[in-house]
Amino acid sequence: MSKIVFLVPLLPLLGFLINGLGRKSLSKQVTAVIGSGVILGSFLLSGYLFSLVPAGNGVVKLFDFIAVNTFNISFSFQVDQLSVLFLLIITGIGFLIHVYSAAYMKEETADHYARYFAYLNLFVFSMLLLVMGSNYVIMFIGWEGVGLCSYLLIGYWFKNANYNYAAKKAFIMNRIGDLGFLLAVFWILYKLGTVEYNEVFAGVASLSKTDIVSITLLLFVGAMGKSAQIPLYTWLPDAMAGPTPVSALIHAATMVTAGIYMIARSNILYTMAPSTQTVVAIVGLATAIFAASIALKQNDIKKVLAYSTVSQLGYMFLGLGVGAYTGAVFHVITHAFFKALLFLGAGSVIHAMHHEQDIRKMGNLRKYMPVTHITFLLACLAIAGIPPFSGFFSKDEILAAAFAHSPIYYLIGVGGALMTAFYMFRLYTLTFLGSFRGTHEQEHHLHESPSAMTIPLIVLAILSVLGGFIGIPEAFAANSHWLEHYLSPIFASSTALVEPHHLSRSQEYIMMGVVTAIIIAIILFAVNTFKKGIGDTEEAKGIGKLLENKWYIDELYDAVIVNPLNSFGGFLKNVIEKSGIDGVVNGVGKLVAYGSRQLRLVQSGQVANYLLIMILSMVIFFIIWFNDLHIMRFINKLF
Repeated sequence: MSKIVFLVPLLPLLGFLINGLGRKSLSKQVTAVIGSGVILGSFLLSGYLFSLVPAGNGVVKLFDFIAVNTFNISFSFQVDQLSVLFLLIITGIGFLIHVYSAAYMKEETADHYARYFAYLNLFVFSMLLLVMGSNYVIMFIGWEGVGLCSYLLIGYWFKNANYNYAAKKAFIMNRIGDLGFLLAVFWILYKLGTVEYNEVFAGVASLSKTDIVSITLLLFVGAMGKSAQIPLYTWLPDAMAGPTPVSALIHAATMVTAGIYMIARSNILYTMAPSTQTVVAIVGLATAIFAASIALKQNDIKKVLAYSTVSQLGYMFLGLGVGAYTGAVFHVITHAFFKALLFLGAGSVIHAMHHEQDIRKMGNLRKYMPVTHITFLLACLAIAGIPPFSGFFSKDEILAAAFAHSPIYYLIGVGGALMTAFYMFRLYTLTFLGSFRGTHEQEHHLHESPSAMTIPLIVLAILSVLGGFIGIPEAFAANSHWLEHYLSPIFASSTALVEPHHLSRSQEYIMMGVVTAIIIAIILFAVNTFKKGIGDTEEAKGIGKLLENKWYIDELYDAVIVNPLNSFGGFLKNVIEKSGIDGVVNGVGKLVAYGSRQLRLVQSGQVANYLLIMILSMVIFFIIWFNDLHIMRFINKLF
């Protein structure tokens, strides 16, 4: 099994090297086959590992990464239910995105096409390393790898200065979170002398309460950066600067789920730190509501989906905060299905509209793009939480756990779900229903996307419809929650420490029925309101303008953090460096130059002057020698 485990991340790495080094000579067809083929190979190997895990799992060691006396960090992989499940998500969704990209990016030149696929392969390799590592150091290597790849892919069209700014913003904001993660790793290493998961979790009882709370909070800071939680979320909407398949990869199956995976993997630490769990739940819930409110008034099709991702990640953190680890992982899975479908569907629309992204200039696209239309509609139903689509089951599980923890959490969470249904069907209606509001030239060229783009949409649509059945609530049938049973070995220690709170079947049925009925009513209201573009042709005012401008958070960050830092940097540059340090260095140079110019006047060529200077020098020398002699005699007399 060790060879198979090793091959899973190795194949994408080989794809990166081949496409990257051969980008000047490979054709587009060869590039696409290599780039997609290595991910398919990893997916098939992950499926084989998935079949082996129930029979046994453990750590597969490749070599010693750091070995100093008794201190050792191994380069090893953790093969268990959680890691294998994420392997399937990353490689499965990643393969579909690679296939989609082959058609979506066909207008690029061959060398840039190969560069794009090389970056995608490196991204997948880094994410696989993150979830497969058996210790926090290997996880951190993958963690930094996906941060680098996000920078490269968001700024893929590097000739656009705005895209480069978005890439730098993502990179810098992630570094803030990464510092917290790194400090947590050092803290664990200092206290326990190891970073191996099995050893850390076994020795957690020896940690003090302060240690556990501090470590978990620092880890959460890292998770906030990668998974875009308040206040480190503003990079994610700007990440839309990259190609649409990149948005799907970042937002659905890879980077943004890293924080969820890290906390789920460290579940025993968080269970033993209830105060940290409360922080996680509150931040997640606040993010879910805040991002959903912004999505209500966005007009860029990708920005709506971006804020939707931030909101859905907030629900996942809410699940983690109330101890519903399985529910959070369940929502990661279903979210990967319908969010990848939504982004790829948006890419299909943008492709047909010749890069137009304003939904106010769309409409009636169902007439021209039937496959994109129906698959996008299914994804909207899934994210809105309509039964029996996948999002209904996973979101319901998180909300039920939130209700058992605090009814206030539940009510706020339901409010976010209602907003989700509204803004998603506003997006759907303005894009696919009503009359076309674009130019005649755009309408003339409207067409369905090629099969390389529509086939991944169909596969993801099927998963969005059926994916929720891996976690049917126990209220429907006993032992029906396959995912909970499958992941039970991972969360067994945490489950044993917390007294379970289950709703009665009648309570769960009533809550499901009432919320679903309200969501359906909101969907019908949104469709009826926006079918004719009502309210979207006028300039936003009041709260609408506030939401359209994203609560002016970016402007606030600029005013409070960015501009003062730039001013301070300007002070250091112009005053400290140029006038101070450079002034001293340049002053010494100028002094030496001036002295040299004056001293050269001594070289007059007249022998009489040289003799006079020599005699004066001798006189000065004797005066100095005579004074030094008297001073020394005086000192000797004193002592």
